[in-house]
Amino acid sequence: MSSFFGILLALACALTTNIGFLYKHRGACAAPSVDVRRPLRTARALFASPLFTIGWLIGAGAWVFHVGAMSVAPLSLVQAVLAGGMVMLAIMAEQMLGCSIGRRQWIGLALTAFGLMLLGFTLPATHGAHSQFSTPGMIGFEAVLIAAGALLIMGPSMGAPQEHHGYMLGAASGILFGVSDVAIKAISGMVGTAGVGGLLTPWTFVCVAASVAAFYSSAKGLQDGDAVPVIAVTGTAANVAGIVGGFIVFGDPLPGSPVALIIQCVAFSLVVGAAWLMPAPVRVAPAVAAPVAA
Repeated sequence: MSSFFGILLALACALTTNIGFLYKHRGACAAPSVDVRRPLRTARALFASPLFTIGWLIGAGAWVFHVGAMSVAPLSLVQAVLAGGMVMLAIMAEQMLGCSIGRRQWIGLALTAFGLMLLGFTLPATHGAHSQFSTPGMIGFEAVLIAAGALLIMGPSMGAPQEHHGYMLGAASGILFGVSDVAIKAISGMVGTAGVGGLLTPWTFVCVAASVAAFYSSAKGLQDGDAVPVIAVTGTAANVAGIVGGFIVFGDPLPGSPVALIIQCVAFSLVVGAAWLMPAPVRVAPAVAAPVAA
């Protein structure tokens, strides 16, 4: 029953997250360029954009749904359910932003959603929230994610192709959101056993620091890249980090049968292939010019 309730919360999170990201994309594009050397000025400029503020508030509501889902269901299951938001993203982008999603992007989104949902369907049945974690596994896993996110953030300054800047920053944001998600999952278990005192842990600092870094890298990625590919790779990176973190850190059970393991390998291959398809340009539908009075 708790897992079913977690699935409902994860579905609500998927819907509100994508709506929030689309609003933030519009708001970020209308704001001055993100400058991490001036973080406070950049944050004020971003929140001065009403659309960005609306998107951030919607995203904050999605975060509440996400935390609720992780507190009652296994992390790998929650992240797999969030994958269903990929298809909703494309539909909402067409309606809200007037984006014309090309066939290549539709294929990429479909492969991503299908691959991540396959991962979820092949997970063995679990009971409870699965919040107990291995401290060495937690430290090693979070360190690897932070290093990968830092390399992607530095990619533009290291000579990465200009057209991939937004995409790389979106991937870095997703990885850092994954760092935060894994930390939140651990904190939820500690709060469940120790009460409010469970918040007094180094993982709270890791969660806050990763979230702040993801805030700036995500805003910059939305400014530098097209909405759908950047948002999609952000969600995909966070989902994959959460699913793998569930296995490595929290001991979520792996499939017991060889067939299920093969299906999971195929699912990961689909996600990787979709990541290669997504960066192609997204065409924006031309606006209809209003008649000008003579």
